[in-house]
Amino acid sequence: MKKFSIGFAVVSLLIAGVLSYFASGDPDGLDKTVEDTGIAEHAQEHPFAGSTFADYALGGDDRFTGLAGVLGVVVVLALSFGLFWVLRKKTKA
Repeated sequence: MKKFSIGFAVVSLLIAGVLSYFASGDPDGLDKTVEDTGIAEHAQEHPFAGSTFADYALGGDDRFTGLAGVLGVVVVLALSFGLFWVLRKKTKA
């Protein structure tokens, strides 16, 4: 189980850090539909639009997309493993 967890973390970090640079900047189907139907004209910025990780980039700079992905993976893995550790069943020795 330990080897699997380490392998999962490494693969997740590689995907987030490397493959994120190849992601398309074009809008997806939902964004395209919202733009085509005119709904986007009524959109407002959300309160976190200027935050550090807004738009999947660190500080809004597209050069740091991979770093933002890696940091996101690290945070999610830390929270999930921490939650599993807290909630695990303790066996009696």
